[in-house]
Amino acid sequence: QVQLVESGGGSVQPGGSLRLSCAAAGFGMDYYTVGWFRQAPGKEREPISCIMTNNRNTYYADPVKGRFTIFRDSAKDTVHLQMDSLRPDDTGVYYCAADGTPLDYCAAYAFDYWGQGIQVTVSS
Repeated sequence: QVQLVESGGGSVQPGGSLRLSCAAAGFGMDYYTVGWFRQAPGKEREPISCIMTNNRNTYYADPVKGRFTIFRDSAKDTVHLQMDSLRPDDTGVYYCAADGTPLDYCAAYAFDYWGQGIQVTVSS
């Protein structure tokens, strides 16, 4: 059974940093495309960042480019999302997702497996 568990969320002031982690149980994440998605209050779930499996290409949504970094820790079967220079509009529930196909795009409908989500709040 495939399971994804997110950790690392919380509350932070604007300009601060958080690192989200997505740990896998039941499969090796190196063989999966992994993405982070965000759902803000009253809004639809949107892609934030994805890391592909074939040649490790990455995708970032325009609002987070230069501030967020997605990377794998193969030894721990984990994918991290390092979030720096956080802003209030980064607030939302962040979901980790994985898919066993070698995707070359980052869209929620393409992912089969999802974590429970974790809250990130950026506020002064």
